[in-house]
Amino acid sequence: MATDRFTRFADFYPFYLGEHSNPTCRRLHFVGSTLVLVCLFKLVATGSLAWLLYALLCGYGFAWVGHFFFEKNRPATFKYPLYSLMGDWVMYADIWRGRVKF
Repeated sequence: MATDRFTRFADFYPFYLGEHSNPTCRRLHFVGSTLVLVCLFKLVATGSLAWLLYALLCGYGFAWVGHFFFEKNRPATFKYPLYSLMGDWVMYADIWRGRVKF
């Protein structure tokens, strides 16, 4: 399935969750996404564009550590950048809702 070209997010999301089966990887994604929100808040509050860079570093940094060191796979971002970004935020919301185990 990883070699298939996804044309709908609804088809991609189960694949995305499968690429995040390691709990530590999911937790790192959650922490990174939370820090992204903090950085975006600081961007709006201060107007300093440096916070946009920090948001990118937090989001991708935590996620990629999770993939390379714990999940032992390549981030879906490399092949499906838009769906992967969407998946990050859907999984983040699903963790808050208790639909994805933290």
